[in-house]
Amino acid sequence: MSIFYGLSAFPITPTDEEGRVDTDALATLLRRLEEAGVDSVGLLGSTGTYAYLTRTERRRAIEAAAECVGGRVPLIVGVGALRTDDAQDLARDAQAAGADGLLLAPVSYTPLTDEEVFQHFAAVAAATDLPLCIYNNPSTTHFTFSDDLLARLAKVHGIFAVKNPAPTPSEVEGKVDALRALLPAAFAVGYSGDWHAAEAVLAGGVAWYSVIGGLLPQPSLALMRAAQAGDVAEVRRLDTTFEPLWDLFKQHGSLRVVYAAANLLGLTDAQPPRPILPLGVAERTRIERALNALNV
Repeated sequence: MSIFYGLSAFPITPTDEEGRVDTDALATLLRRLEEAGVDSVGLLGSTGTYAYLTRTERRRAIEAAAECVGGRVPLIVGVGALRTDDAQDLARDAQAAGADGLLLAPVSYTPLTDEEVFQHFAAVAAATDLPLCIYNNPSTTHFTFSDDLLARLAKVHGIFAVKNPAPTPSEVEGKVDALRALLPAAFAVGYSGDWHAAEAVLAGGVAWYSVIGGLLPQPSLALMRAAQAGDVAEVRRLDTTFEPLWDLFKQHGSLRVVYAAANLLGLTDAQPPRPILPLGVAERTRIERALNALNV
């Protein structure tokens, strides 16, 4: 079975103020994910603040994760970088450090064209033997993959999956069906955007790339398994319990919220990397209530 399937849990990467990875705190988060039974770990995704870490610290995180859960939980590692050669180096580092798969976003400063993105992905996919997942994250990268570009990339050796932002419930079935019609049957179409991802799985998506799954794996797995089973009523019931958290994600950004939640749960004292600032007392009180609603 493809590693790009099921609940892929994306934890934060705890660091000190100088950006050095706290491997003990990272291991604490990863052991929770393994014990819960997540289908994969999405290490160094946007929630894992890959863009704020040096190459050395990225490798330190991968090595620590491989030592903690390697061989038991697949490790999908983000290797996004501005330069193609840097992304290739990061991909090679990830393979050497124990990654099982790669996640690549088209990080840019100068806006990229479709052809530039295609060539970038083809070059990084060729740098290692690891399977690669396309990371379509337009809100961060300001590049949106068209269905036609995804279909073209799906023919590139080594590219096996896409992580798409989940459409709204009113348009999800049409968009999932339209994309699936253009792609090979084995190409894994998964979704992020926690508050709509379960609906995308109900509509035919095979993976949920989850921010909250990296912190609260058990309730996230319950929601994912209900979606995989096609249990619409249970999905809607469980999603209601997440609503206070989804509201916080939309208002403050999921990264700030999960850092504060990890602090409140006593998992780490790490703060988001500057210039991102931690949330204040009022917001943390709301997060605590949202966690209580999930019985965690």
